[in-house]
Amino acid sequence: MRELLRSLPALSGDAPAFDPDAAPDDPLELFATWFATAVERGVPEPHAATLATADTDGRPSARVLVLKDLDADGLAFATDARSAKAGDLAVNPQAALSFWWQPVVRQVRVAGAARYLGDEVSADDYLARSPASRAAAAGVRPGEPLPSVAHLRHAMTQARERIDAEPVYVLPTWQAWLVVPEVVEFWQGSADRAHVRLVYRRDVAGWSHGLVWP
Repeated sequence: MRELLRSLPALSGDAPAFDPDAAPDDPLELFATWFATAVERGVPEPHAATLATADTDGRPSARVLVLKDLDADGLAFATDARSAKAGDLAVNPQAALSFWWQPVVRQVRVAGAARYLGDEVSADDYLARSPASRAAAAGVRPGEPLPSVAHLRHAMTQARERIDAEPVYVLPTWQAWLVVPEVVEFWQGSADRAHVRLVYRRDVAGWSHGLVWP
């Protein structure tokens, strides 16, 4: 395995031009620009991100999810209240998001506190999803033991029947969350390993940013 891993190429994408001196004062503005570039360059599923959380004992956990919104306040995602990530955030709101866009050799890291957006926003998020997505969420029991895949498919079939019969049904445990960024890092890789790292930090006066060594 070691030989295989070391034989694989790295940083094989095509990085766009980036002038950190011309970066905007607001990191979310730069995120939106980089995200648009990722979409234009055909990065597969650029809205996929790794969310990292930790429980009360500091044990970390990470999983990939899909970004659902971006506004001046932060980055939004949704999950089931019964999920491990929701459980972690309920007792320890600190979270981190990481985006990796290999074709453009770019990574964005976001760290900050997450907050629940409330029942109304959660319901709106749920109803904005496709019937298949709503059924998939309604038919599962996150983290509970599962006897077989057949049980899973049966439960999802039943859930789809309910969604079709009740199009305004909202899963009671559905939650929308917002990560309010305190630190945002933009990383652009380079074939010569002179990687650019631009880090934004928020304090009471607002955002400041500067380069750090790779």
